[in-house]
Formats: sequence, C-alpha cells, structure tokens
Amino acid sequence: MTIRYLSLALLLSLSLATAAAAGRNNLIKLPTESDGESSEEDSVGTRWAVLVAGSSGYWNYRHQADVCHAYQILKKGGLRDENIIVFMYDDIAYNFNNPRPGVVINNPRGEDVYKGVPKDYVGNEVTAKNLYAVLLGDKAGLTGGSGKVIESGPNDHIFIYYTDHGGPGILGMPSGLYIYADQLNDVLKKMHAAGSYKSLVFYLEACESGSIFEGILPENLNIYVTTASNAEESSWGTYCPGEYPSPPAEYDTCLGDLYSVAWMEDSDIHNLRTETLGQQYHVVKRRTANKDSDYGSHVMEYGDRKLNVADLFIYMGTDPKNDNYTFVEDSSLTTSKPVNQRDADLLHFWHKFRNAPEGSTKKFEAQKQLAEAMSHRAHVDTSVQQIVNLLFGNMNGPEVLKPIRRTRQPIVDDWNCLRSLVRTFEMHCGSLSQYGMKHMRSFANICNAGVNQEKMAEATKQVCTSFPTNPWSSIENGLSA
Repeated sequence: MTIRYLSLALLLSLSLATAAAAGRNNLIKLPTESDGESSEEDSVGTRWAVLVAGSSGYWNYRHQADVCHAYQILKKGGLRDENIIVFMYDDIAYNFNNPRPGVVINNPRGEDVYKGVPKDYVGNEVTAKNLYAVLLGDKAGLTGGSGKVIESGPNDHIFIYYTDHGGPGILGMPSGLYIYADQLNDVLKKMHAAGSYKSLVFYLEACESGSIFEGILPENLNIYVTTASNAEESSWGTYCPGEYPSPPAEYDTCLGDLYSVAWMEDSDIHNLRTETLGQQYHVVKRRTANKDSDYGSHVMEYGDRKLNVADLFIYMGTDPKNDNYTFVEDSSLTTSKPVNQRDADLLHFWHKFRNAPEGSTKKFEAQKQLAEAMSHRAHVDTSVQQIVNLLFGNMNGPEVLKPIRRTRQPIVDDWNCLRSLVRTFEMHCGSLSQYGMKHMRSFANICNAGVNQEKMAEATKQVCTSFPTNPWSSIENGLSA
C-alpha cells in the first residue's frame, strides 16, 4: 500500500513539473492557441506602433495601402488598437477614382486591408507637428485627431513605419511643414533621454531615405533603422499598371511600394518568433535590389545594428496561424517591375487618359492632370537651375548641383539655412511638391557654399517674376519649411 501511494505521489509530481515546463517553454502549442496578451507583454514589455502615410491624392494610393497593410499585420500579431497610432489622409478608400469603394488593396490578389484601421490623424491632422507630439507623448502639442500618443516606458518596444515621397534630408507630409532629418532625429534623441523605450525600430520608405539618418543618428540610442534606399537614390513603387503581376484591370495606380511590400509580405507568412530583424533585412534587401538592376534600390541599416539579432515578434507580435511556419530564407516572393516613386503619378495620369473613352470629360481631365504635372516639373527644374546660375555663374553653377558628400556626413551643415532657402524659393516660385523634393541636395549645396537668405531671395525674385498658377505649385497647405 505504501509503495502504491509513493508511486502516485511521484506521478503527480512529475505531471506538475511537466506542465510547468510546458508553460514556460511553449513546447506543445496548437496554431490556434494563444498564450494570452498579458503574459506576452510581461515578457517583452508593451508594444507600441506609429504608422505614417505622408501623402494625399489618389495617384499616391500605394502609401495609404502600405500603412493599412502594416496595421493588419500588427493587429493579427496581437497589438491592441490603443497601442497602434495611424496617420493617413484617408482620401483613398472612398475616392471617386477607387473602383472598389471602401476597399483598399496592397497587392494584385485584392485582399481588403482598409477594414478596421483606426483613423487617429486624418486630413489636415497629418502633420509633422502632430507626429512629433505623438512620438514624445505630448498631448498638449496636438492639433485635432484622436488624442492618442505614445505613453510608453523604459521596458517597452516601439515600431515606427513611414511611407511617402522624400528627398535628401526631407520627408513629405500632406499638410504643413515637411519632416526634416535634423528635427526627426532630435525627437528620437528626446525619446531616448526620457526613457520612453527599451528599444525602437524604424522602417522608412522614401526616395533618398538613407539621408534622413546618414551621419545624424547616433549608434547608442537603442534604435535600429532600415531604409528603402541609400542617401542618393530613389525608392520604387510596385504592382503598377502595365507590369506583371499588375493590379486588377480596373486599377490605374500602383498598389504598393517595393521595400514596403517586401517586409510586409515576408511578415505575412512567417512565425515572427523565429525570424530576426537582421534576417528580414536581408530578405528585403535582396528583393528591393531587384537583382541589382536599374529598377531597384539599396536597402540600408542605421543606428544600433546589434539590435538586428532580436526577433521581429518583440515589435510586431506574430499571427498565430503562422506558428508552424518557421522562417526560411527563400526567394518565393517575387515582385513586378517597379516604377520610380517620382514617376508613379505620371503613370497613373497616363493610364487614366489612355483608358478613358474618346471625347469624354474623364479623358480631358486626365490629359489636363498629366500636362499640369509635366509643366510643374519643368518649372521647378528650370527655376532651380537658373537660380544656381545666377548665384555662381553659368560655368560654375552645374558643379554646385552635383557634389554628394562623403558617407557618414549629413547633407548640410546648417539645417536652418536649408529651411530658409527652401522657404524663400517656395514664396516666390511655388511649392516644390513631391517631385521637387529631388532638389533638396541642390539647396543644401547652396547653403554649404555660404549663400545666405538675402542672396537667395535676390536670385529667386529675378527668376520667378510671378507666382505660378499651376495647382502643383500651390502653397494652400502651407510652405514645406
């Protein structure tokens, strides 16, 4: 009898020990089972995310589609809406050009990514000022919106994703001032000084996006960054009309951006507990380079690169249905021939014009939009070139526009000078707009050459004798600097 009781006691002890071990190590777990949100947060801290689409206009459909897709990944990963803060103009889903009202898609398969996305900051609330306030947890600094800000602590992890047009040292916003590299990095430094996070990951999609951090972001802030391109090249739209795979026939705009689609489609199919930031970086780098062709860009890393050994799960959670899909580095995800970010609007207007019935109002409107976009580009290019020639002479002017600084140097020494020159240009010659951001290096080089605002104003007044009427030149939404 004693032996029997001892045996039962031993079996009970073993059962309890096994159950405890399984609870600690998740040795047995079905794909549909969850450990519970609270236990995950206890182990990794609270996850926070800020998602930013910095553009407006149906021709920029892809940026809001990117952000909506990113939200769905985080939501499936277990993040709460109260910890996900979304900036998007919200003029796409119900735009009259959208062939599927109320639906936004990010790839040709057409799954809706718009449903359920929080509308924290929309329309004219999508500003650099509001973004900085959200990142700093400064509710008093907000203008409009949901009032949500990051209210994180030293044990928490923050994921920031931005997608839009950019240029050397600058990122676009649809209303008010643009985001300048020095100001964004100052905000990140303040977040670190305030103990707002344990670690922070920043994914950035924009042309010349490497210039936002090159020579500016310190390596000791526990911040890990990847960018869609280096400091000198464009990023690319993808799933565009006329390419393969192309959008459904009724779409005349690009559905996504190459770098963004690469990281999100990778995240869609893997257990993010088993994939590190570094592994995803290499997958995205390879896909975005597009076989090192002229139709791709060089994905870059900045900040504390030692953080890239961390699992993506720490920042994004993971979709339980992927629990049995351990990360495998393969090339099964392919993409269509991409389109330069700065030319995606022209592609939209061209396809809109080509597909419209002859003699229709729609065809006339598309032709007008295409002509206005081309005219604006010519105006900006010519104006910048003539201003530089006035300042430095016809022989030396082109040499001022060309120089690219050495690696690990920001594009300009005096950021206030850069902003003042851009402001002066826009007051006389009209908005740079999304296309004109490409000239930011020219303005930076003018500053680096010692030209002050007074000399810039004199030259600008001579070149732009009247304010352009082209809608792309409008400063209705404010100057960019």
